[in-house]
Amino acid sequence: MDIQELDISKVINPALVNLELQATTKLEVINELTDLLVKTGAVVDRDAFIADVLYREEEGKTGLGEGVAIPHGKSASVSNTSIAVGRTKEPVEWESLDDKPVNIIILFAVKNSDATTTHIKLLQKVAILLADDEVIGQFQTVQTKEDFIKLLAKNQV
Repeated sequence: MDIQELDISKVINPALVNLELQATTKLEVINELTDLLVKTGAVVDRDAFIADVLYREEEGKTGLGEGVAIPHGKSASVSNTSIAVGRTKEPVEWESLDDKPVNIIILFAVKNSDATTTHIKLLQKVAILLADDEVIGQFQTVQTKEDFIKLLAKNQV
């Protein structure tokens, strides 16, 4: 699958977007977003997936700066590679490249069998997208889940 053919909007749906996360800590964010993944069937073992995400978090910073973080877990607990997106009401402390808190979190849930292909391509596309300050600004103000997904789809490379 060529990166240009990979449609971000195909791995995310409105049930995996929460623009009003209640979380006030990193762990709470990961828990809330994981709950969305469990509810949609993308993750079958909540605790194992969270453990995999936290393990990855220990390996290095997933905060990209500008208020955005992209935690991810490659896990046997994932039945369907997906992305869950959340926006917190208040910024949350996160290990970030700019050492600032985040309020937009894009959690990747990746099947082990997709780890070397889909995962890398999704990360690459999202990283390119999030390098655009204008897009980040739009993410901060978008009001509905559907508009958030449209924004992702419209701006992908």
